[in-house]
Amino acid sequence: MNDPQATTTGGPPKSTADEPWPVRVVSQKVGAWIAKLGWVWVDGQVAQISRRAGSGVVFLTLRDPAADLSLTVTMHRDVLEMGAPDLAEGARVTLHAKPEFYPARGTLSLRADEIRQVGLGELLARLERLKKLLAAEGLFARERKRRLPFLPTRIGLITGQNTAAERDVLMNVKRRWPAADFRVAHVAVQGPNAVPQILNALKVLDDDETVDVIVIARGGGSVEDLLPFSDEALCRAVFAARTPVVSAIGHDPDTPLLDYVADLRASTPTDAAKRIVPDLGDELRMIELAQRRLDRAVLTLIGREQQRIEGWRSRPVLARPESLIDQRSTEVTALRDRAGRSLEHRVRRADDELRHTLARLRGLSPLATLQRGYAIVQRDDGHVVRAAGDVGTGDPLRVRLAEGELGTVVTSVSATGSASGSGSGSASGSGSGSGEEDA
Repeated sequence: MNDPQATTTGGPPKSTADEPWPVRVVSQKVGAWIAKLGWVWVDGQVAQISRRAGSGVVFLTLRDPAADLSLTVTMHRDVLEMGAPDLAEGARVTLHAKPEFYPARGTLSLRADEIRQVGLGELLARLERLKKLLAAEGLFARERKRRLPFLPTRIGLITGQNTAAERDVLMNVKRRWPAADFRVAHVAVQGPNAVPQILNALKVLDDDETVDVIVIARGGGSVEDLLPFSDEALCRAVFAARTPVVSAIGHDPDTPLLDYVADLRASTPTDAAKRIVPDLGDELRMIELAQRRLDRAVLTLIGREQQRIEGWRSRPVLARPESLIDQRSTEVTALRDRAGRSLEHRVRRADDELRHTLARLRGLSPLATLQRGYAIVQRDDGHVVRAAGDVGTGDPLRVRLAEGELGTVVTSVSATGSASGSGSGSASGSGSGSGEEDA
């Protein structure tokens, strides 16, 4: 360890295993380094005051409000009488002091030449500034509040030992839910030791996996008595806790900063007990009421369905199922009769149309003409002879009559008359040929 001021203190320039520093040298160097801090203003809480009779020196134990740290402060009695004549333990003070190291005892203390007791107005102003700071950081945001469990398995309680707040929480919770389980952490709820003990208890309960909710409870008191529950370190620890925290500090008008950070604020410890567990009697009554409502709903549903079934059963299709078959049978019979009549009518009409068509066909047939005495004259190639000039003398012809045919030969041709010929065949049956026309 090199020390540029070693020559000024009279010690060796450095410390080695072969040449170690004496204790006095180390004490001198520590004192020199502490003296470099100079005069500072210190804020803390008075944990103890010692006024020795016949001595002009007063000893104070100044404690940090948020940590388990303390320093001894010495001052002249007239300094205390001038700055804080009514100073009592637990008061918040600001003092002007210089750190001093006493080599003979190896202790560190503060020597104060001015002390000021922090008044209520200044305390409230500090709390208001801290409140605005925490609010700006989002520690009071409603959306960050966690919902309490409906029925916590285990309840963590941070409170003073044998206090009314402890009795109120335990008694009212047990009255509402006899099976409730607690883990109680007794701490100081006011004074310089309150914040460190509450922080330690909060960490222990928050690390316990069986604890579902933590209640921080205290009875009413003055603003100074409730100061530990507005401590910045406590507010930040509650905000960072894994377990939901319920604040039950003082009475309804008391609003320490813990109330704004906690997941739920209860106006009193009794109110906290009512809000962390349900009332067994109320729950049983609600279950009974819900059961009656469920029974009524089921009975109403059954009755409605029975009426619906009775309505279905009263319908003809279920009351007399055969009526539907009879109705369909009657409809099938009627349709079958209609189909028969329609088919018979269409057949008769088609028969009449066929007879009329046949009569017309017969009236237009060449055979009818032949029946009136006409004949059809054809050449051997089948062409019908329509004019005398179509044949010549000696051409064979076939003459078709109404009954039978005649084979003839043309003997003469007259342009103005009929061709004459001699028949050479005999009648052979009756019939009609294709391509028959009037001769």
